[in-house]
Amino acid sequence: MQFVDVVLPLPLEGTFTYALPDTLQADLKPGVRVVVPVGKSKTYTAVAMRIHDEKPDFEVKNIYAVIDRQPVLLPQQLRLWQWMGDYYMATLGDIYKAALPAGLKDDDDYRPKMVTCVALAPCLHNEEALHNALNTLHRAPQQQHALMSLLALTHWDSLSGDKPTEEIVEITRDELLNDSHCTTAHLNQLEKRGYINTYRKQVARIAQNTVAETKKPKPLNDIQTDAYNKILVEMMGHDVTLLHGVTSSGKTEIYIHLIEKTISQGKQVLYLLPEIALTVQMTERLQSIFGDRLGIYHSKYSDEERVEMWQKQLSEHPYDIMLGARSAVFLPFKRLGLVIIDEEHETSFKQQDPAPRYHARSVAIMLAKMYGAKTLLGTATPCLETFTNAHKGKYGLVELNQRYKGIQMPEIEIVDTKDLQRRKMMNGPFSPQLLSAIRSTLQAGRQVLLFQNRRGFAPMIECRMCGWVPRCEQCDVSLTLHKTTNLLTCHYCGRTYAVPKLCPCCEGNEIRGKGYGTEKIEDLLGDIFPEAKIARMDLDTTRTKNAYDRIIRDFSDGRTNVLIGTQMISKGLDFDKVDVVGILDADSMMNYPDFRAFEHAFMMMAQVSGRAGRKGKQGKVLLQTRQAQMPLVRQVAQNNLKTFYEELTEERRMFHYPPFYRLVYVYMKHRHDSVVEIAAQTMGDCLRNWFGERVLGPDKPSVARVKTMNIRKILIKLENGIDLKRVREYLRLAQKQVLQDKRFATLQIYFDVDPL
Repeated sequence: MQFVDVVLPLPLEGTFTYALPDTLQADLKPGVRVVVPVGKSKTYTAVAMRIHDEKPDFEVKNIYAVIDRQPVLLPQQLRLWQWMGDYYMATLGDIYKAALPAGLKDDDDYRPKMVTCVALAPCLHNEEALHNALNTLHRAPQQQHALMSLLALTHWDSLSGDKPTEEIVEITRDELLNDSHCTTAHLNQLEKRGYINTYRKQVARIAQNTVAETKKPKPLNDIQTDAYNKILVEMMGHDVTLLHGVTSSGKTEIYIHLIEKTISQGKQVLYLLPEIALTVQMTERLQSIFGDRLGIYHSKYSDEERVEMWQKQLSEHPYDIMLGARSAVFLPFKRLGLVIIDEEHETSFKQQDPAPRYHARSVAIMLAKMYGAKTLLGTATPCLETFTNAHKGKYGLVELNQRYKGIQMPEIEIVDTKDLQRRKMMNGPFSPQLLSAIRSTLQAGRQVLLFQNRRGFAPMIECRMCGWVPRCEQCDVSLTLHKTTNLLTCHYCGRTYAVPKLCPCCEGNEIRGKGYGTEKIEDLLGDIFPEAKIARMDLDTTRTKNAYDRIIRDFSDGRTNVLIGTQMISKGLDFDKVDVVGILDADSMMNYPDFRAFEHAFMMMAQVSGRAGRKGKQGKVLLQTRQAQMPLVRQVAQNNLKTFYEELTEERRMFHYPPFYRLVYVYMKHRHDSVVEIAAQTMGDCLRNWFGERVLGPDKPSVARVKTMNIRKILIKLENGIDLKRVREYLRLAQKQVLQDKRFATLQIYFDVDPL
């Protein structure tokens, strides 16, 4: 008898062994889905990982059924899952849940989309029979009109004898009803007469690319051609190459030429972007060149659409280019040749919750390696780890230091809001300089981007009489006021609360919003510039599938002239008419309690500044801050990336942070704070026995309670070169030892490897 190791869609370690009945042996291969029993009455759709003859030393249950004839997971994907489980200390079950669309986790969840089609009956496939049929319908004009519409739509009206002179077209019943304005009853009568046939047909939910005629890529200029050739040379000696190019240097055109070269060799391309918003602009650009060879995959698609995309990639004619956000790394590829990771520095590539807590950049690099493919990282502001790998020779490095067509980098003016507030010259969050720049830009018919990295109307509300601030009952955070819904919202658990009319502490009625979110910025700006057409782009305005498309298209086409947004607007968007960018509050980014705060602040400010003056005259950026003399602010204003990285590198070396050390966060959660405190101390003592001074904590994180769960965190700093396999063994052992204590039966322990 044979046995099968399977992965269950449950957060459980490792694989589980089942017996394979003789009747199913011919049908089973690794990567095929099977139905297996779990417990006394439950069944799950599992994925077969390994088929073998090694009988376990325990009683095994039989597999109930085999779902697929061919694998839904390719060998490289199975290997990738195993690598992710090992490296990120995640269960294979969690990876399974993250990787596969829900419709593939349970075969009953997916239903093919069916439509009813209408066809001319075979008995009318000649001119004489067709004329006779039309004549018999002279007393049923609606049926006659419906039949004539069918002939025109399908091209059967081109009959010459019994041969149509045009290609026959298949149409749906809905198309015929819409064109003929008849009813279903009329079509039913035609079918009873034997003049038409109706039948059901499965159709794709994926929108087909409708580019009438593709065009050739734009020719590269001399600087781009030089970079393109250097990339090809670097790829000969490196699996991974960094294209470090300033904003608006034409990196995308180089990507397009590399894609063209790759698919001309019969290979596929995976093109990763950090934000769904970016796929809107990039889709149009790539479709105009590659047409229906391009597929798009991200979380805004319905589950049924993602299932069909997965099936398309497993078919004999998959997409040659797959454009997508983080989750696209899980798609099947048969002949992957190139992976492009655009804006590689972006934190959006890191999955935080739920597990697995993976970084799509690292996973994509490993995926490419498994296929023998090359990886290209592109950005104007590489993360320090990538920057270091490139300058040490681990990665190839190609630099583009000039903007496309010689356009100047934007002028960045530092606005000292501390001084302006002292002199009472600020108009809410707007400095006089910013308002003046907005006014002149609008008068010139140009556009403005305003960056405020806080959504909602006000980050918090406060009683001015006693200082009371409402907080979430489930999380250790203040509540954000949203004016459009007139509700207080927790941005951690999503719970909403009514806005109190009186303070529950002092019964005062002086409750006011404090601070500025994007919603409030939009309101205030509308009062100052009532003639301006203002749009907002944040999590609240982009919840629907087509919201990104609508906001970006309206701004690109000039229907709105001011766009206010969170970090979404900093991520590689390309707008022709943006003359002014306003960074409203640089301090909120720099003052964040994290060792990466300065790095992320520099990247965001440099990236959003790069949206200005991309085509035409030099753009202008107004950077508002209360810390105008801070070196980081000066480095952003001077676009002094080299000095910034040199200082950051020295600081990281001194305090034992990446890229010189690897980090692992150990999180513990429990409903009772006293329990998690004791458990954290126990875990910390256990880890210190093995890792010594490498272990820091346990401590309370900045948000120490989320969704009623109290949290503790331990930080482990591991020097480069340490045996990571042994480290993971110790971490698992410590986790097991703590959870064996009955006091911690409901404790959650999980790991975040390479946290951001």
